Amino acid sequence: MGAGAGYTGPPSRAADADPRPLQGEPLSLDLLNTRWIDGGTRHDLLDGLDGFAVWLAGHGLLERTGATPAALAAALGAREALEAVVADPGDDRARDGLNAVLARGRVLRTLGPEGPVERAETDDPAWLAAWLAADDYLRLVRTAPDRIRACANDECVLHFYDVSRNGTRRWCSMSGCGNRAKASRHYARTRHREGRE
Repeated sequence: MGAGAGYTGPPSRAADADPRPLQGEPLSLDLLNTRWIDGGTRHDLLDGLDGFAVWLAGHGLLERTGATPAALAAALGAREALEAVVADPGDDRARDGLNAVLARGRVLRTLGPEGPVERAETDDPAWLAAWLAADDYLRLVRTAPDRIRACANDECVLHFYDVSRNGTRRWCSMSGCGNRAKASRHYARTRHREGRE
């Protein structure tokens, strides 16, 4: 791990400590989901090196990148760029921001003894996680850009990649925002019926 890292425990312990309500999304969207709202309170997993270490460990990047202040700053910059381009993919400034992150690295392809090998390289090791997240966004856009979604709950800030067969997922999770929406509709119907009686 790099010098100045704020987390020194084993990566598995850090991954177990992830408090976020939605995990397991592709790397780019998971970086966006390091901010969430719970009970009306805003949270940010990347508000310090310990939370950053949790996020890195969850993606197997803690040992490769290190939870350093420089790596955290790069990840925050990438998150800001991703947030802008996801909100408005047609915005030139948003694309420029993401392209600035992408300019920090590349994929090095070589031929190894067992066939082709790909390895991400960055001009500064602190940019590895940030670059991988930006590169992952390109993969999602290349695959199915219309499946990159924000949760339909206006009070939720989480994003997901819709892998449902019919592509109609609306909520970050059915157990969270989906259930709240169903309960709200039920309450509204009940109140409407009571008002007519």
